[in-house]
Amino acid sequence: MTIKDLKDKGLLLFECISGSKAYGLNTPTSDTDLKGVFYLPKEQFYGLNYIEQVSNETNDEVYYELGRFVDLLIKNNPNILELLATADNCILYKHPIMNRLHINQFLSKICKETFAGYAITQIRKARGFKKKIINPLAKERKSVMDFCFIIKGYSSVSLLDWLQENNLKQEQCGLVNIPHSKGMFAVFYDKEDNKNYNGIIKEKTQDTILLSSIPNSESEIAYLFFNQDAYSIYCKEYREYWSWVEKRNDDRYQGNMEHGKDYDAKNMMHTIRLLQVALEIAETNNINVKRNNREELLSIKTGQFEYDDLLKMANEYIEKIEIAYNKSNLPNTVNKQKAEKILVEMRNELYQQNQ
Repeated sequence: MTIKDLKDKGLLLFECISGSKAYGLNTPTSDTDLKGVFYLPKEQFYGLNYIEQVSNETNDEVYYELGRFVDLLIKNNPNILELLATADNCILYKHPIMNRLHINQFLSKICKETFAGYAITQIRKARGFKKKIINPLAKERKSVMDFCFIIKGYSSVSLLDWLQENNLKQEQCGLVNIPHSKGMFAVFYDKEDNKNYNGIIKEKTQDTILLSSIPNSESEIAYLFFNQDAYSIYCKEYREYWSWVEKRNDDRYQGNMEHGKDYDAKNMMHTIRLLQVALEIAETNNINVKRNNREELLSIKTGQFEYDDLLKMANEYIEKIEIAYNKSNLPNTVNKQKAEKILVEMRNELYQQNQ
């Protein structure tokens, strides 16, 4: 099912502008994000083809099935609460039945975790961005041999350097593991290349080193240590880094590079915005989607703050949030039974209308 199908079949219940334009933080280059709510035909809802969400290829247009929408409201999902609290001037379509759902039915102290907790993940993202641009990883992936070392007295040398210094070939090496010594191996060498040793690796992409069957008459020439833990950490960081490079928004990346502060400025802007909203919910029992501090938030987005100053600001908000939620008269959780009753009534009415 596509978004066009939802509209053509009269299944749309709600549609609005979301994102930067709803927040009042849009600039001339901002895209128009759309979100909405739909319901499934009765046969499909009761059958095996339940669909909880429909979106376009770029995910800047996302529509939630009514049951999924209410479920996320109960969980105090920030995006969904903001969707329900959208200002009238950003609403493109609203079925009268959507008036059954009010923002004050769904605000609870869970917002402290969902809004502020999500903001903290944005801080981690900003830190991760900083780490990635300061410590980029080469496209050519290292092999296990880069994490192998030859023991020399009380020290060690890189396996690759040792092979080069001694004019040895890794293909003519044979390794035998040493019992009770994790990562330690005895190294044997076939000078004539006729004893069929397996070498240290066959392919650069393999994740382990090779062992060989060594005759009892042979003598080791060195001892090797394979730092498998360091290799595993490197592989994880390599995958994460190049996945990030592949998926990153290059325009946004270049913008972050231009302000020269080595952090993801857009993420940090939303961090502060989410913390401010979390505080307002506790203090006012309401959500204002459109922000009244546009200039401050956009100055964060354009990198006019130092990273440490933003962290200090975020920590100050977190302290205020703790105090505000302790004092707040918001319920601890959403009344799930009441929300479910409203959902059932809405479905019944929608299906009766279409009989």
